[in-house]
Amino acid sequence: MFEHFNTPQELFGYQLATTMTMENDSLDMLKELEGAAQADEIKKLFAHHQDETRQQIANLERIFELLDIEKNAEPSPTTKGLAKEGSSMIGKTDPKLVDSVALSAALGTEHYEMSVYESLITMAEAMGAAEVQELLQENLQQEQHTADELNAAAKKCAAKAIV
Repeated sequence: MFEHFNTPQELFGYQLATTMTMENDSLDMLKELEGAAQADEIKKLFAHHQDETRQQIANLERIFELLDIEKNAEPSPTTKGLAKEGSSMIGKTDPKLVDSVALSAALGTEHYEMSVYESLITMAEAMGAAEVQELLQENLQQEQHTADELNAAAKKCAAKAIV
C-alpha cells in the first residue's frame, strides 16, 4: 500500500490494512485452537469467537468503504508469531493441559488486538471520523468481552489442572 507515510490518513490506512490481516490470522488461529481443544465448552468458546471475528472483519471492510480506501491486507508479523507460538506449545503439551495452552494463546492474541484497536480509535477520533470510531469501538468491546471469557475459562482449567 505505502512505502512511506506522509499523512496521518496514509498511516491510518496502512494500520487498518494490518488490522485486517490481524483479524484474518486470528480467525485461522481460532479454527486451529478449536480443533485442538479437548473440552466441548472450550471448543464452543473458540467457535463463538470465530463468529465475532467475522463480524469484526465486516466492520473493518465497512471502514475501508467509509474512508474510500482500497481494501488491502498488509502483513501482521505479530499475529503470525503469536499463532506459531501457540501451535508450537500445543504440540509440546500433554492432552490434559492443551485447553490451558490454547486459552493462553488466544488470550495473548486478544490483548494484542485490544492495543491495536485502542490505537486506531485514537487516530479515528483525531481525524473526526465518528462512524469509523464507533465501528472500531464495537470491535474493541468484543475483544474485551472475549478476553474476559477466555480469562474465566483459563482460571477454571488452571484450577482443574492443579487438583
